[in-house]
Amino acid sequence: MLPYRATVSAPSRIGLEMIAIEPGTPIDLDLRLEAVSEGVLVSGTVRSTVTGECIRCLDTFTDELVIEPQELFAYPDSLTVETSEEDEVRRVERDRIDLEPMLIDAAAAVLPFQPVCSPDCLGLCSVCGIRLAIAEPGHSHETIDPRWAALAEKATSEGTDSER
Repeated sequence: MLPYRATVSAPSRIGLEMIAIEPGTPIDLDLRLEAVSEGVLVSGTVRSTVTGECIRCLDTFTDELVIEPQELFAYPDSLTVETSEEDEVRRVERDRIDLEPMLIDAAAAVLPFQPVCSPDCLGLCSVCGIRLAIAEPGHSHETIDPRWAALAEKATSEGTDSER
């Protein structure tokens, strides 16, 4: 077993459309590399900061991402490689393993498809678009059902005619 601790910069964007680790963001790796009969078992903890866009209020936010990967990197002549499809198993190539694809897959598995800046985010007003978190208490707009709009207009115009 070999412990592997390092801080690396994200080489590219890792994540989903609305939330991801941005390029250049530090990624802290605290991994264990274990020799097993079929290859190298990589497990441990990966930490980084993700940047996202809230689906409710559209604000940008950051959060901590913690991934606990566990992945087998198979030796070239192992039974695992011989009995698996090309894309089903990661491989040890020239005595090296590439952690980036593992991190990409692990991040995609734990990141939310619909990220929110906070669980109690109120979102935007559907009429004016203001963030409800900064709007005055009781923020609302008077709306008339379009089916009754003509009647309301007629009542308003008759009221002004009778006042003359």
